Amino acid sequence: MAGWLGFEWRVALRFLREGRMQSVLIIVGVAAGVAVIAYVTALIDGLQANTVRKTLGTQAHVALRAPDDVVTPSWPRDDAMHTLSESQARAQRLRPVANWQALVPLLERRAEVRTVSPMVSGSGLALRGEASQSIALMGVELARYDRMVDLRGKLVDGAARLEPGDAIVGTELARDLGLRVGDRFSVNTGRVTDSMRVTGLIDLGIKDLNRRTVIVPLRSAQSLLELPGGATVLELQVADVWQAERLAAGLRQALPYKVESWQETNAQLVSALRAQSISTAVIRGVVAAVVVLGIASVLVVSVVQKQREIGILRAMGATRGQILRVFLLQGAVVGALGSVLGVLLAMLLVWLFTTLAVGPDGQPMFVIHLPPGTAAYTALLATVCGVLAALAPARRAARMDPAQAIRL
Repeated sequence: MAGWLGFEWRVALRFLREGRMQSVLIIVGVAAGVAVIAYVTALIDGLQANTVRKTLGTQAHVALRAPDDVVTPSWPRDDAMHTLSESQARAQRLRPVANWQALVPLLERRAEVRTVSPMVSGSGLALRGEASQSIALMGVELARYDRMVDLRGKLVDGAARLEPGDAIVGTELARDLGLRVGDRFSVNTGRVTDSMRVTGLIDLGIKDLNRRTVIVPLRSAQSLLELPGGATVLELQVADVWQAERLAAGLRQALPYKVESWQETNAQLVSALRAQSISTAVIRGVVAAVVVLGIASVLVVSVVQKQREIGILRAMGATRGQILRVFLLQGAVVGALGSVLGVLLAMLLVWLFTTLAVGPDGQPMFVIHLPPGTAAYTALLATVCGVLAALAPARRAARMDPAQAIRL
């Protein structure tokens, strides 16, 4: 068996060498296809990971709030009664989550939950001299919130410190009000005004957020927004961001609260990511089909060119199975060589993108890499495609009549 297999390898490699130009061209074609599949996959995965990371860098994976206020009809409706007028939806007021202190440890005990951060959020005005700016006020427990959004990693000046009377503000807001670390400004929420000292400037990566964000201690926000001891939202971070919706659905069934996942909050973004993934899959499928057709066309030509040699091999005792394996091995060799070259070319393209695609600060726009699993999967796919592409030409060669093939 080993001798016959060696014979089949020798014949397959000899056929490839004799059609050297055809072999080189199709191997280059396979390499280009593999490089496109691997590089596009790495690029889209990196782009999506960067988009999700930036989106979730400033928000929770799951947010739990008090249920909305609803208008309850003054009498029940039945079949004998008709609604005379529609009830206008009630304006939503700032309300705390009931029993949030007891709820935090219960949520933290869930295996899929990494961190729970209570927050008091509301609107207000930041005042300094004649300047004023509308703000989004957020009261947090610093340690928990830092684990949620990596607050310290976003600081551009000062320190992540939130003692009573301290505030961390967005960079654009600081520029609008002329604030630096150590300066004081006032926060007004309607009926309450308090003076704050800037301890840090933060860059959240989104200009509008940087212009509106003021982060203060939880107790300070409770006082400013007149919610003593309350928290308006519990923010959850989960181990797998794509499981956030499943967790939110489970919490909605188990708890009488309003629960939203980041997928719901960013529905358009999620739809765009899904459309992008589908488009990438279509591109990969088209490129794989082109690779298969390219290999098949070359091997069909090879069968036509090698009819006499095939007839001689059959006359010398080679079986149909051996002729079949000769051409299947050719497809496998072409696919394997092309996949190796293609993976190397994809690695080069990834390096070029990381090196040349930089932002105004000289840093890469986003990092992409080619995981070994993706490279191995793409190479295996190309090799399998090579074998499948060779199947039809190989069966045609195996069915040839030796006497008729020799006369051609």
